[in-house]
Amino acid sequence: MQFPFALAIIEDQATIRETLHEYLCAQPEFRCVLVAGSIEAFLELLPTAAVPPQLILSDIGLPGLTGTQGLPFILTRLPQAQVLMLSVYADAGRVFEALRAGAVGYLLKNTPLAQLKEHLLHAAAGGSPMSPGVAHYVVQAFAQMPATAPLNSGIALADLLPAEPLTNREREIVRGIEGGLSYKLIADRYCISIETVRNHIRAVYRKLQVNSKAELMAHALKRQRR
Repeated sequence: MQFPFALAIIEDQATIRETLHEYLCAQPEFRCVLVAGSIEAFLELLPTAAVPPQLILSDIGLPGLTGTQGLPFILTRLPQAQVLMLSVYADAGRVFEALRAGAVGYLLKNTPLAQLKEHLLHAAAGGSPMSPGVAHYVVQAFAQMPATAPLNSGIALADLLPAEPLTNREREIVRGIEGGLSYKLIADRYCISIETVRNHIRAVYRKLQVNSKAELMAHALKRQRR
């Protein structure tokens, strides 16, 4: 990973915003380039940022557009950015909504600052961090989904993709995601750059008509349950 990462924070509560700014911006791994209290303010201030944010930590419960509603606007301007959502809510519905909108992770506001830093670095390396409480609700939600057919544990995610062909490298990268590898680890495995991994992932998303790793995994799960 190349430090420091350009970081933006979107949080409407001044006390929390100041705490996040004071701690994260003091870390050598981050360079805070933008701090805003709403999606609208973030988009307005974005042209003034010294460099485009690579990592964005955004609250969900914001005035005006919510964090989830604002995700498409952010990603249209910053398609390479990794956006992590920060919320007091851990219910699966909000988590799925945020992930479908393009968030790479979902963290609870009671996450200790040191752990928050590690989650941000995980996202920068291509991971999809979730607070343990959030992951618990997501697993429960999947467990409660009705199945019309038993899961075939011998089927790999890369073998469940639709008819539009993927290249061999795209299939290798999909298998890496299935195995829980970060973009950095996938890049190291195949001796390619992280940006090349991202390009392949974008091609896979386009072919499958999905927008996130969460949707990719849900797509495979749905195919397994048919």
